[in-house]
Amino acid sequence: MTELLDGLLQASVWLSVATLVLAAARPLLLRLGGAALAYRSWWLLPLMLIAPYLPLPPLPITETAPVMAMASALRAPAVPTDTSQWPLLLLTVWLLGAVGTACLGWRAQRRFEHALGALQPRGDGSWQASGDPGLPALVGLWRPRIVVGPDFEQRFSPAEQDLILRHEHSHRRHGDPWANAVLALLRCVFWFHPLLPWAARRFLRDQELACDARTVDPHPALRRLYATALLKAQLVHPVAPMACHWRSQPMLKERIAMLKEHKRRTVPWLTGQMMVIGLCVGMGTVAWAGQGSAVAAASGIGGRAVVADRTAIAHRMPPPSYPKIAVEQRIVGKVVVRVDVDADGKATDVRVLDASPAGVFDDATVAAAKQWTFEPAIRNGKAVASALKIPVTFAMDDEESAP
Repeated sequence: MTELLDGLLQASVWLSVATLVLAAARPLLLRLGGAALAYRSWWLLPLMLIAPYLPLPPLPITETAPVMAMASALRAPAVPTDTSQWPLLLLTVWLLGAVGTACLGWRAQRRFEHALGALQPRGDGSWQASGDPGLPALVGLWRPRIVVGPDFEQRFSPAEQDLILRHEHSHRRHGDPWANAVLALLRCVFWFHPLLPWAARRFLRDQELACDARTVDPHPALRRLYATALLKAQLVHPVAPMACHWRSQPMLKERIAMLKEHKRRTVPWLTGQMMVIGLCVGMGTVAWAGQGSAVAAASGIGGRAVVADRTAIAHRMPPPSYPKIAVEQRIVGKVVVRVDVDADGKATDVRVLDASPAGVFDDATVAAAKQWTFEPAIRNGKAVASALKIPVTFAMDDEESAP
């Protein structure tokens, strides 16, 4: 339970970092490579969320002296338990918020699809709806379809219709429905994050601006016609979370302003892609390395070699509480755990390597090990991360064997 909450907290921090980095880098990316380059930079967001959970290089494991947990066989003492309900309460609140957000999104999507009415295939490969809850749009995830309104031919000229269909085809070719699905998932998981609403709005705007640029950049002479088509279609209906809408009233001015500017890219296409890749890889590496302190200290960089290397030393290791059920049934056993110790001497990760009997003492051992503190390992005069293999023995005081 606490592991899930810790993971959410860590992911929220990296989500904040990624959002702030993108907010700072976006004006430069727009100036150098245009809307398409700014849209590609949003790959940084999922990468920063995944990178901290990629495995680090294995740490050398050092075995230490065993820890003994004793319980009386004559009378079962009161076993201290953690009565704090905060982790359970926080997890419940998060789960309710995630489910509630998912239900609201699903309801909006279903309302949109229901308002489409009957769909009729058209000769150009698109579909015509009997209702207009915000069309034209690319609807669907597995097999997305371009859906236009019942007055599509009357409202737009043939040339404007062609531009609109090109726009929606561009959404489909570049997988934008899947990007919107990932965004919907992030909204459910991080419904509490204060920066996510801004990031979601900015992402969807960059998606539309990038699609506009892909549609009209090959044909600069059609920019005025494209702007006219945008002005004819003003969105007055609620949008669906899983659809790519041609009409987007909140950013209409921004889209038309982008069409009017039409500045040439300052950097070539390949250079722009390398910039985005470098940004994503660099920040992803920071997030990946941020799982803990450096695995090994830099040798001989700006310092002198120190001979007094050592492994991590136990500082405070109170034994785990003896499980009540094990006391009542007079169960004894042994658990071997791996404890990752960071450069500050704190236990960052605890894993059960072996347990006998399995499942009886595991939770108590892990809970206790997370509270242990150590003197960190020393390499070349610097504190570094390390790993310890610690056996924990659970025994009844009348069954303790002689050394």
